Amino acid sequence: MAESGKSRSFAPSEEEIGQLSGWTTANTSCPHVDQLGSLSDKLPMVDTPCISCGEQLENWVCLTCYDVLCSRYVNAHMAEHSTEKGHPLALSFSDLSVWCFSCDAYIDAQVVNELRPSFEVTYLKKFGVEAPKRSEGESAAKE
Repeated sequence: MAESGKSRSFAPSEEEIGQLSGWTTANTSCPHVDQLGSLSDKLPMVDTPCISCGEQLENWVCLTCYDVLCSRYVNAHMAEHSTEKGHPLALSFSDLSVWCFSCDAYIDAQVVNELRPSFEVTYLKKFGVEAPKRSEGESAAKE
């Protein structure tokens, strides 16, 4: 029986909708960026296959040693590599996201200064144009 004179909205908030759909917010800092390798020209091309199984889809590049390995949704070679070698950060060739295995979180490579060069080089290799600029205050959804 409804209470008279009171109405209640049952519409979920934007945050609740995002959580239900699997949406996640990337961290804007990571204590493990000190484990990044020196960039120079070591970042491989985005079509490089997994060095363990030869898979060419869903590959990630380790941002410490630049080995290319497949995602946890293929054969999980990047996750194994992170555990075995202690290399926490990897960049996805699929969507250019950065995952920190130690933080168990995505890291916003467009606003974390130490990650920005890896993001920019990979973006250029993937799309043939320079990466767009975005600051920490801007939402990723605005792009």
